[in-house]
Amino acid sequence: MDNKQINELAASLREYSIACRRKIHRFAEIAAHEVKTSAFIQQEIQALGLPYEKVSTTGLMAILDTGRPGPHIALRCDIDALPFPEEPNNLMRPKVCVSDDPNTCHACGHDAHSAILLSTMKALVSQKDQLNGSIYFCFEEGEEFGTGYQGMLDALAKRPVDVCYGMHMLASLETGTVNIEAGPRMASTFEMQMKILGKSGHSSRPDLAHNAVFCAANIVTNLGSVWINAFPSGEALPLGITTIQGGGVYNAFPEHAFINGTVRYYNEELGKKAEETIRKVAVNTADMYDCSVEFTDEFYHMGEGPLVNDLHYSTLAYNRIKQILPEGAMVHCPPWIATESFGFYCKKYPAVFAFIGIKNDELGSGADHHNAFFDVDENALDIGIKSALGFVDAVQKEKQ
Repeated sequence: MDNKQINELAASLREYSIACRRKIHRFAEIAAHEVKTSAFIQQEIQALGLPYEKVSTTGLMAILDTGRPGPHIALRCDIDALPFPEEPNNLMRPKVCVSDDPNTCHACGHDAHSAILLSTMKALVSQKDQLNGSIYFCFEEGEEFGTGYQGMLDALAKRPVDVCYGMHMLASLETGTVNIEAGPRMASTFEMQMKILGKSGHSSRPDLAHNAVFCAANIVTNLGSVWINAFPSGEALPLGITTIQGGGVYNAFPEHAFINGTVRYYNEELGKKAEETIRKVAVNTADMYDCSVEFTDEFYHMGEGPLVNDLHYSTLAYNRIKQILPEGAMVHCPPWIATESFGFYCKKYPAVFAFIGIKNDELGSGADHHNAFFDVDENALDIGIKSALGFVDAVQKEKQ
C-alpha cells in the first residue's frame, strides 16, 4: 500500500469508525461483561466473512489469512469500560455521546481503540489481494481488571506470531500527533495489601491494647520517609497508598487494620526492591507497636511488566508512519506511568505500542484518563487507522 492508498482508505472509513466508536461508547460494559460490545464486534467480523474465535469470556480474535507466505501480525485493542458515572459534558461542551448505563463509562478510550481496529480490519480485508501472511485482530476483554490478556495470549500461542501492535489514546498529546518510541513506554505495577494484627481493647486503656490503627498509620508515615532515600532520585517509582482502614467504634481499639495501594515502575529490579522495602518497613514498624503483619495473597501480585517497545519494529513503524502523516505529526513524549496489559504481549513477542493524541482545547477533549470528563476527539480515529495500516504495510514490505 502506498501513502495515497492508505490515506484514501482511512478517509473512506471515517464515518464508519465514528459510528463504531459511538455505539461502543454507549454500550460501556465493564471487564468480562462486554456482552453487547462483543456481539457488535462479532457482527462486524461476520459481515467481513472472517473466521474468528471467542477468547476468555467476551474477547474475540478474527483471522485474515491471505493464503500466501508472509509475516504473522497481531493487532490488538481493548474493549472494556470503567465502573463509574460519566459526566455529560467534557471540558468545554456537551459530549457527542454518553453511556447508556448511568454507572459505567468509557473514560479511557477503549471505545476508540475498538473502532480503530474494526476500521483497520475492514480496510485490510478490502486489500487482501495485496497482502501476504496472516493478520490476527485481537479484541481483548477486561484490560482494566486483567480478565482477558491470558486468554488472548493463549489463542496467539496456537499460531505463529512475528510481531504485535497496539495503540492507546493519550489525553496529553494533541490531536493529529502520534508517538512511537523504543524502550519502556508504560509502567508495571504490583498490588500492595496488608493486614495489621493488633489487640483490641477499650480506648480508656491503650496500655492494655495493641493499637492496630496507630501501627498502620505509622507504617504509612515510615514508608513515605524511607521511600525518598531508598531509590534513585531519577527513577519513576510512585508509591500509591490508597486505603487505610481500621475500626468502626469511637471508643474501642480494633483487632485489625488494613493498608492497600500500588507501586508502579519501569525497572523490574527496582520493582522487586520496592516490594522488599515495603515488607521490611511494615514488619519492623509493627514490631515496635507489638503488632504483626499479614501480607495477603494479592500482595506483590505482579502486574503486566513494563510495556517495552521493540527497537527494530519501533524504528520501522516510526519511519513508515512518518511518511503517511503530515510533517510534525510524529512527536516525542515521556513514558506514561499508567499500566497496560499489552506489557504481557511485549514480554512474549516483539511489539510496538503507539500513543495517539486526542487533546483538542477547542472541542474540550483532554481531560485525564479515568476521569468522568474524559472525551475523545473523533478526528484522532483517522490518525489511528493510518498508523495501524502504516505499521502493517511496513512489516509486509520488510518481509517481502
